[in-house]
Amino acid sequence: MSLAMFYHLTRSTPQETMATILPRALSAGWKVMLRGTDDAALQALDTALWFHPDDSFLPHGLAGGPHDADQPILLGQGAIANAAQGLMLIDGAETTPSEAADLQRVWVLFDGADEAALSGARRLWTTLTTAGLAAQYWSEESGRWEKKTEKAAR
Repeated sequence: MSLAMFYHLTRSTPQETMATILPRALSAGWKVMLRGTDDAALQALDTALWFHPDDSFLPHGLAGGPHDADQPILLGQGAIANAAQGLMLIDGAETTPSEAADLQRVWVLFDGADEAALSGARRLWTTLTTAGLAAQYWSEESGRWEKKTEKAAR
């Protein structure tokens, strides 16, 4: 059963939040597609993940290479090409209810200071929950992540 988790970022960067979520997904044995909307931002993220300052290396690759299907974490803008069980959406990237329903988890990271990002996240919440998928909304406004609301699958 798929679960969409919406992360309203007000204190953490997307990269900091990814550093918490992605290791857990990998330890569960999942592959993850990390979908963005900007090629330059994905390339910068790729570089940052390769040269992370501590020992928390996350095995990954940029979509479009010869080994996309083998990547534990695949960064790209298009369709899931690595048989992922999880899909992380950043920078306003989208998914459909049918794509999300086939996954274990969808993580939606959005900037709480960006009105367009807030509107996009609200629209995606409505789209996914109206289609019957379970969803949770997480906020860090108190200084730590707290689940603020949840909608059960139907």
